[in-house]
Amino acid sequence: MTRVADGGPGGLDLSTVLALERELQTAQCRRDRARVETLLADDFCEVGASGAVWDKSSILDLLGTEDSKVIEVLELDGRLISAELVLVHWISRVSGVHARRTSLWRHAASGWELVHHQGTPLR
Repeated sequence: MTRVADGGPGGLDLSTVLALERELQTAQCRRDRARVETLLADDFCEVGASGAVWDKSSILDLLGTEDSKVIEVLELDGRLISAELVLVHWISRVSGVHARRTSLWRHAASGWELVHHQGTPLR
């Protein structure tokens, strides 16, 4: 894997995906079920920092009941794996609790979609 800097080959795709990752962490986006549905792939899977596993349907239901919270996105970075795949990694901070996050985004006919996300608690 080679990190692609913004402006380099694939940089535009990387910038787009990083912006989508940031958007997905905002309360405004998380409350907008239709927007989240477009960002998550039908075969989406998440392994949360708690160890729980969710699919697209269950995460949409969960977000529908989520209290608004500020999710700080720290050290956001990504790697272009191929023309269709971008691996994103970052650290979240929610109420002082940190987790290392990894997301895999896939380019589809409709645009970029999140296929897999995993969180690991940091102590």
